[in-house]
Amino acid sequence: MKLQFSPEDEQFRAEIAGWLADNLVGEFAQLKFRGGPGDEHMFPEERKAWERKLAEGGWTCVGWPKEVGGRGLSIEQQVIFFEEYARAGAPGRMGHIGEGLAGPTLIAFGSEEQKSKYLPGILSGTEFWCQGYSEPSAGSDLANVKTKARFDEASGKWQINGQKVWTSLAHESEYCFVIARTDPESKAHKGLGFFLIKMDQPGVTVRPIEQITGTSEFNEVFFDDAECAAEDIVGQPGDGWKVAMGLLGFERGVSTLGQQMAFQNELNEVVKLAKDNGAAKDPLIRQRIADAHIGLKIMRYNSLRMLSGGSDGSLQKEALIYKLYWATWHRDLGELAVDILGPEADIMVNAPYELNRLQSLFLFTRSDTIYGGTNQIQRNIIAERGLGMPKELRPV
Repeated sequence: MKLQFSPEDEQFRAEIAGWLADNLVGEFAQLKFRGGPGDEHMFPEERKAWERKLAEGGWTCVGWPKEVGGRGLSIEQQVIFFEEYARAGAPGRMGHIGEGLAGPTLIAFGSEEQKSKYLPGILSGTEFWCQGYSEPSAGSDLANVKTKARFDEASGKWQINGQKVWTSLAHESEYCFVIARTDPESKAHKGLGFFLIKMDQPGVTVRPIEQITGTSEFNEVFFDDAECAAEDIVGQPGDGWKVAMGLLGFERGVSTLGQQMAFQNELNEVVKLAKDNGAAKDPLIRQRIADAHIGLKIMRYNSLRMLSGGSDGSLQKEALIYKLYWATWHRDLGELAVDILGPEADIMVNAPYELNRLQSLFLFTRSDTIYGGTNQIQRNIIAERGLGMPKELRPV
């Protein structure tokens, strides 16, 4: 595990930090520390403009290979980029699903035609993606998807029918990558396909889901004979599970270091409040703040161990614990925040449903241990895949 950076890496750190300081001004100044988890509904058009600004500076897709338009940065410099991005308070990325998930998946598994068609829009910050995985009966149990894909010989296209749920930013996206069942008789992870679907077409309906925060950044998505071109399935019918698991590996990549810097920003806000309102005088509060600080450091060191994975998204065993760890830590931070707020935590800023940042943090972090794989499912994964323990008994 490498804990130090070279002089060249530190020079790069100064370059990206300087660019961010020079460009997070004017129309973009209002975006500082906005648009992250629980705040993704804020300033969508302005953040799309920021994506184009990043692209103009060559700061999108920095870890992609140069041959597909990326910077081809080393792991160390990618870590630095995400850390400095979060340190500067740059806004939550509208393009993070395309850049961090769809793009690397296409680079690893896609055809040359798919790369030529889809990567440029991600690089330029002009085309945005959402993820069609979860369904009402298939959340953490992804292999239980019911959405069907049938190839129509007459049109030469796939017909997609089904429902996806918890689809973040579907209402802002041009494309969705969708797991669907190509073999109607198949079960579990067999007989799946990985499809690239245009959102702006007949047969695709997006409905917002209101959260307890009062916001609606994720959605239900319904596919009713939605079309997918024959050349827009990644791999072959039946390869969907392999591609989907590769994508989940990319999700545990270097951007996790940026996530942790965003967590640090939130912790700093919590500590400042504790000092300002006197809560820091309570020894139990001080101990919980210390525990949060220690937990965040542990999270960083484990992430540095995770960065030796392969280019196909394969997960190192260290990565298996990451989701469980950060979700639990972040939930606890939300609880700490409202305990420090005290009675003010029960008072809304304004009607009908306006919350302050720490109230939103508390409410949103209640979902952290659910989305992306519940804590219970994550413990099963650690036990079975990481420790080699017997698989959990399932009904026949």
